[in-house]
Amino acid sequence: MNNPLFERVALIGIGLIGSSLARVLRRDCPDTHIVACARRAETLEAVHRLGIADETTDDPAKAARGADLVVVATPLSAYEGIGNRIAPVLDEGAIVTDVGSVKGAAIEALLPTLPDRVHFVPGHPVAGTEHSGPESGFAELFRDRWCILTPLPDTDPDALARVRALWELAGMRVATMAPDHHDKVLAVTSHLPHLIAYTIVGTATELGEDLQSEVVAYSAGGFRDFTRIAASDPVMWRDIFLANREAVLELLQRFSEDLTALQRAIRRGEGDKLHDWFTRTRAIRRSVIEARQA
Repeated sequence: MNNPLFERVALIGIGLIGSSLARVLRRDCPDTHIVACARRAETLEAVHRLGIADETTDDPAKAARGADLVVVATPLSAYEGIGNRIAPVLDEGAIVTDVGSVKGAAIEALLPTLPDRVHFVPGHPVAGTEHSGPESGFAELFRDRWCILTPLPDTDPDALARVRALWELAGMRVATMAPDHHDKVLAVTSHLPHLIAYTIVGTATELGEDLQSEVVAYSAGGFRDFTRIAASDPVMWRDIFLANREAVLELLQRFSEDLTALQRAIRRGEGDKLHDWFTRTRAIRRSVIEARQA
């Protein structure tokens, strides 16, 4: 490729998302120099073994030096520290983006650390599995999923276009929205479902030993799905819930009220109310399938 989209990409955090993006670049941009940054030596050894980066380091500043794109793909709690580490070495015109699930918090943590000479394009590829680490990545992770970019009023249009092109190269459909709107949407579609899954699986761990073993042995599809979600990275999800607490708590209150109404309908034997509720919610599943997000 004579004109790669980016010449040097620094992936700070090389877990599921970072390693999957590295695989996309390996596949489609073979002339792009990829630098992977992680804290743990065993993670960097895995990157070497998998051959998904040209260079590895545990120093964010070394990774970012000379990069025309820096992708922050760590838990949100690490953002501010990373921003402070990379800011002095960023080239003029470099683009910094991220993959965090709470855009308000990502912007609050990163933007103040970055110098005026660089461009910041906050982003969130809405794709994932319950697995983590560089071994869990695969290039098709992003195919036909949405990437939401949340540019700021002064975001450089060319930088925004280049980040959009990167995610489109990965096979994603790209949308833009305001950061606070993104956080409310994701509270519904991702954050509350994860919180419910953690709660249900946590409840199962409090059962008596005999009953708990039978729940595991005879898990039906619904419980299996909850355990899959609840197996997600605990550090990442701790940060998400704390960072998006206002939207999650508001939604949790509404969920609690709806749950109380269902509890009352079951207690009173109000079958018509239950049937109406389940009919309306069934339509949402059909809409998800039609939107090709199933």
